[in-house]
Amino acid sequence: MSHEAISVFDILKIGVGPSSSHTLGPWRAAQRFVKALIERKLLQQVTAVRVLLYGSLAKTGKGHGTDVAIQLGLSGEDPVIFDVNAIDSRMADIAAMKELVLGGLHEVQFDPREDIEFLYSESLPFHPNAVTFLANFQSGDAVSETYYSVGGGFVVKEGEDKITGGDVQLPFPINNANDLLHWCMKTGMAINEVVLENENAWRPEKETREGVLKIWKVMSECIYRGCHTEGMLPGGLNVKRRAAELNKKLLGGKKYNDYQTWIATIKAGGSSFKYILDWVSCFALAVNEENASFGRVVTAPTNGAAGVIPAVLQYYIVFGDGNGNHEDKIIRFLLTASEIGSIFKKGATLSAAMGGCQAEIGVSSAMAAAALTECMGGTQKQALMASEIAMEHHLGLTCDPIGGLVQVPCIERNTMGAIKAITASQLALQGSPDYAKVSLDAVIKTMWDTAKDMNTKYKETADGGLAVNVPISLPEC
Repeated sequence: MSHEAISVFDILKIGVGPSSSHTLGPWRAAQRFVKALIERKLLQQVTAVRVLLYGSLAKTGKGHGTDVAIQLGLSGEDPVIFDVNAIDSRMADIAAMKELVLGGLHEVQFDPREDIEFLYSESLPFHPNAVTFLANFQSGDAVSETYYSVGGGFVVKEGEDKITGGDVQLPFPINNANDLLHWCMKTGMAINEVVLENENAWRPEKETREGVLKIWKVMSECIYRGCHTEGMLPGGLNVKRRAAELNKKLLGGKKYNDYQTWIATIKAGGSSFKYILDWVSCFALAVNEENASFGRVVTAPTNGAAGVIPAVLQYYIVFGDGNGNHEDKIIRFLLTASEIGSIFKKGATLSAAMGGCQAEIGVSSAMAAAALTECMGGTQKQALMASEIAMEHHLGLTCDPIGGLVQVPCIERNTMGAIKAITASQLALQGSPDYAKVSLDAVIKTMWDTAKDMNTKYKETADGGLAVNVPISLPEC
């Protein structure tokens, strides 16, 4: 049977907040459009560019920075390395000059207010997150390309069959959880070991390990930065950052110099249930406050849910295992988590615009639960059981961001997803999978069925739920 080959680095991607589907995806789409013009030797002939945003990209695009991401992508900037502190000044320059340098190579007149159109009442049939790029040439000809941001930073061009580089032949092809369990039982390998063998089809093992550790470095730096940054989040909701204040309160004035001494100080503070619970919440808040501030985060598997996996992995390092900071254990955690995310993507969706927040927080919680369970000594079946438990109790979760911003209820939701992941892991570790009534594949199918039945207004449109029941007054964009 054919399978879609998805790497750990497809699921866990370094980028810029606040949204994988509304920021990172459109950014990548803009890069691809410019690349296509370059490959067809048309870039220097371009006289004008227009951008059309459809569906969810239009309705919550301003709050998610879609227009910002597209301008940076068209300018040839890369979200992995672009200096996030330069975003505001770059946007101000483009707006003032009314000019873009396509791919960093060719200047064209471009007024963001006129040339990026938000089509609030229009949606394309393939996916709610659609963007069309139109370019006019000196010859009088024109070209247009449409891209869909299908969740988790994945982008597909209209007419394409494959979203990822699926031509790679993996030694252990996996479409669903049953396939994964089959290979684990046949080989005797743990989930992370199966994943690592598959990753070897793309690159040497040394590169995979280095890449995964780089992912964790970005995650841990994001946690630390978020725990030490105060102020209000941008966007006009006037949401106050809480992680830094909570960090200070929990440490009670204790001194430290850097991330490592900070971790040591946290460890020395105790292991009571309340203390641990507060720190898990603090870790998750920190990441998603950074995400809401256009900070550098890891899509895991989305930006809106970027705090769950880092928070649970940080919990494991600090409280779950005396030697938890060992590189091998971090790699095992992230490899296992990525495979669960891959299975959800294949069997359902990672897009809140398609499935509501169950596709974001629910999936991230399921990923973290499986990874934590395996790292804590659980069997392959227990890891899959933990993943199922975590998602089962996120089924039907809506996406109703107030003001179209990834702030309320999104930031707090990451704390809940992290706590549920830890609880699901504990239940699985103390349980017997052979007596479980619900399989992971069954809950993934149920999630997808629920997504298809869910009213569109609860799918990242800001047309329902808290988005319409909490009075706000946002400044004009």
